[in-house]
Amino acid sequence: MLSKAKIKYINSLQQKKYRQKEQLFIVEGEKIIAEVLSQDVFKVHSIYATDIWLNKNMTFAAQYTGILTTISVAELKKISTLKTPNQVLVLLEIPKGNISSNNPDQSFNLVLENIQDPGNMGTIIRIADWFGVENIFCSKGCVDCYNPKVIQATMGSFLRVPIQYTDLEVLFQKHTELPIYGAVLGGTNLQQSRLKTPSFLLIGNEGKGLSEATQQLITEGITIPKFGGAESLNAAVATGILCAAFRQ
Repeated sequence: MLSKAKIKYINSLQQKKYRQKEQLFIVEGEKIIAEVLSQDVFKVHSIYATDIWLNKNMTFAAQYTGILTTISVAELKKISTLKTPNQVLVLLEIPKGNISSNNPDQSFNLVLENIQDPGNMGTIIRIADWFGVENIFCSKGCVDCYNPKVIQATMGSFLRVPIQYTDLEVLFQKHTELPIYGAVLGGTNLQQSRLKTPSFLLIGNEGKGLSEATQQLITEGITIPKFGGAESLNAAVATGILCAAFRQ
């Protein structure tokens, strides 16, 4: 049974300041958690599960030596971030420092500037996983990648793609040999650009795109050709199209 204090504590982790204070974040959903429990990048802090989940995972439960609390469906609803809670919720530890990344000079690197929407961020991480992007670098103005909505939208891909928050200008100064492609309006037609990897691919804010300061840093602006009347593309959709072009 969960105390009121424990329920309040878990709910507090929906806010960035408390995630940072406690160095914990929430993961939900049987499929994602099945992956979580078989990886070693993120350390499991505690598990809150219903009898239904425990009965399905008796072998794991018998071997698990960490904090495992049996809760009712009603209690799960009180701590869940989902409209329709699943059968289990896990708290993972946020790694100290940045997760070990792949060498940018040998990688296809996705760079995000001021992505604000958690759903977009999570979908972009999932897209990066699909296309084998080795690193994601985020400006400090991006939404927190440990936001529950981001984690849910990744469908487990946050486990496989190293994500770092950094000063973008400093990042590029450290890797001056790599071309920096920026998604902009009025750039080189994507179909006519000679895309190279290793490289950086820059995606800007959903409404404003790349800032003027960041546009000054790019090697080449690239544009997805437009054939219809839509004013713009969703940031995650654009990321998918661009990543596909780089992987051709």
